[in-house]
Parts: sequence; structure tokens; C-alpha cells
Amino acid sequence: MSKFYLCTFGCRCNQADSAEMRACLNEASLAETGNPGEARLIVVNSCTVTGRADQQVRQTVRRLHRENPRARLIVTGCYAQRDPEALGRIPGVHAVLGNADRERLLEAGLAGPGAAPGVFRSPLAGRPAVLELRATHGGGRTRPNLRVQDGCDARCSYCIVPSVRGPGRSAAPAQVLEEVRRLVRKGAREIVLTGVHLGAYGRTLPQPVSLVELLRRMVEIPGLGRLRLSSIEAMDFDRGIVELAAGYPILARHFHIPVQSGSDPVLRRMRRPYTAARYLELLEHIHGRLPAAGLGTDVMVGFPGESDADFRATCELVRRSPLTYLHVFPYSKREATEAAAMPDQIPARVVQDRCRILRALSADLNFAFRHRFLGEVLPAVSLAEEEAMGATFALTDNFIHVRISGPAPPPNRLIDIRIDEVLPRGTRASVQD
Repeated sequence: MSKFYLCTFGCRCNQADSAEMRACLNEASLAETGNPGEARLIVVNSCTVTGRADQQVRQTVRRLHRENPRARLIVTGCYAQRDPEALGRIPGVHAVLGNADRERLLEAGLAGPGAAPGVFRSPLAGRPAVLELRATHGGGRTRPNLRVQDGCDARCSYCIVPSVRGPGRSAAPAQVLEEVRRLVRKGAREIVLTGVHLGAYGRTLPQPVSLVELLRRMVEIPGLGRLRLSSIEAMDFDRGIVELAAGYPILARHFHIPVQSGSDPVLRRMRRPYTAARYLELLEHIHGRLPAAGLGTDVMVGFPGESDADFRATCELVRRSPLTYLHVFPYSKREATEAAAMPDQIPARVVQDRCRILRALSADLNFAFRHRFLGEVLPAVSLAEEEAMGATFALTDNFIHVRISGPAPPPNRLIDIRIDEVLPRGTRASVQD
């Protein structure tokens, strides 16, 4: 049986895309391998959210071609949608498929050795308004990503995502619920609900429905172990989700709500439709209702014109908030975005210093959060080898990664663990009977 190797960059939506491609290739009688050197077909699912992401994709494509020059090499994903010609010029690339052209994967991947290289970038605007769900489970991961929404209609001044993912689309509720049932039948214990703009779920459906309405129906599905939400924007966070989590332990006490900046002038230039005070009040509401919840955020550092006072405002918001971890990343200039033409671009050295300060603050917040639960018993799911942390780890419902002391339980089990030791760089726990 021919083998394929699949390399995925970027967000959970990209992971869901890769799951669909994996299922497609499996159905065509190709077997996945973890060794690119033995693959007949190599697929790189790319990200383009930052310049660094672009660079990592290019480096990986070149490395994979060196390791296996005989393989047919295809690049797809968001970078392939944004600049397919640049990727097509990399030696060894046989085909470039933008996000609107992933249906060509089998055609391009199974083409004969003499087939000419192809570069495709179909327009995104003409796609169906309703997102069609496809197979989502595969590759051995414990926690399948169920993408219920794709695309984005927001126009943040720094973001390239709308132009590479297209306008917002949502899957029909009935199809989503049936897919959850299918995943439960296949043995999934925790399902991660994801979308490019998850909080906007259902707005563009012929009969609009909200995310919280979908969740109310989802938590009643028999056999569902745990449901976790991926990132939700602050302006779209329905407080009904908090009430649902308070009443249904099946909904993980973990919310990732990007803030990007704690400075109102910066937020306005970013075109983020909330204030720092409104964001903080939302977090305090969640914390008051669910005091054990893990609360994460994204912080962008070095947005054009970000002054020392702006940065101090971001640090102050973080210190005053109940946040438990930060994803800190430098602003990356993306051509064709409004921010790319803004004056007062911040020097790289200043950005690096600010990132270092916020990452240290994040480490302190996370250590204090984990230490709160020392000696307590928390619900968790045991992870598989394919998860980032490995098979001797588990993930609590409030997003604490723990290393299991003693015999590791089989992956994909809902377990109770006791937090035995909390260190600055890790947490140890034991499984409770």
C-alpha cells in the first residue's frame, strides 16, 4: 500500500483540514506514515498568519524534498492560498492547492510521475454559504477537532485570515450534531469545537442559530464525555456559555478569549470592537461564576504605534485579570492589510523585549494558577502519543497539562487525577481510582 506523510502548521482549523485530507487519502487506500522518507506522497498544510510561519513552511518544504526527492510533494493551506506562485517556485514542489482547491488533492497527489506541476488558487467568495462537514477523526489524536465554522467577516487591520479563508460560513446544526454522535460512536471522549471565528457560528445560515443554542443541544448527546471550545473573540462571547458550563460539567471549564492589547487606542487602530475595560469585565464575570476555569488569551506585541504607555496598559490589564496563561506573539506585517501601511513600525529589539516581559508574566500567572490546585482532584483526559505532550500526559478540564506519575493510563480515557507537585515548568499528578 502506498504511503503518505502529512505535515500541519497553524491553528486548530488547519488541524481539522488535515483530518479531512487524511480521511480522503485513507479512503483512496493510502496509509499514513510518520517517516517522510518512506512516503510516496508528502502534503504540507501551511499557515500564513505571520512572516515567521511563512518562513517555517518554506524551510520545511525544502527539508522534506531533500529527505525524499522521489516523493510527490504538495503544499496546501493558507500560505498556498495567499501566494501559490512563491511556493510553486520551490524546487521539488509538484502542486500548490489553495484552500478553495483542496478537493483536487487526490487528483494532484495520485498523478503520474510525468505530470506537470500545478499551481491553483480559486476564488474563495463563490463557495457555498453553508459549510459542509467531512470526516474529522484520524491520525491517532485523542481529542478530535470538529470545525463547525470557517472564514471571517471581521476586518481587523492586521489580519490576513479573511483573504485566505474567505467569508464566514457555518455548518448546519443537524449535521454538526450527527457528526458529534459519529465521533462518540468511534470512541472520542473529548471533542474540541473549533472555527476561524467560532463565536460567529450560525449567523449566516439560512435559519440563523447561535453558538450557545448549538451547545445546549450538544451537551445532551448520550455518551459525550467532554466538549471543549477553542478560541472565541470577546465581542462574540455569549455569557450563556458560562451558565451552560456551570450547569453541565461536560463543557470544559476552559475559555481562550483573545485580547490582543490592553490599550484602547491600540485596540481602535486594530479595529477590535471592544475596550480593555469591557474585556476585563467579561473575564471577571467568567471567573466569578467558574472560579476554577482556565482563562487564556492572545497578546500581540509591537503593533504599529504601540507606545511604552500602551504596553504598560497591556501589562496592567493582564496583572489585574484572572487570566491563567498568555499566547504572546510579535506583530507581523502582512501585505494587503491596513496595518502594513501604518506609520511608526516598532523596532525589532523593542518588540523582543516586550515579548520577554509578557512571557515571564504569563509563566508567573500559570504557576500561580496551577499551584492553587495542589492536592486537589481534577477531571482530565489521558493523551495519545500523537498529542504534543506525549502519552504519559493528561489534560485537565481547566487546561492544566500534567505528567502522570506511575503507570500511564491508556490514551483517550476520562480520568480523575490528583495534583501532587507543581513546578515552574511542569505539573505532576497521579491517577485516582
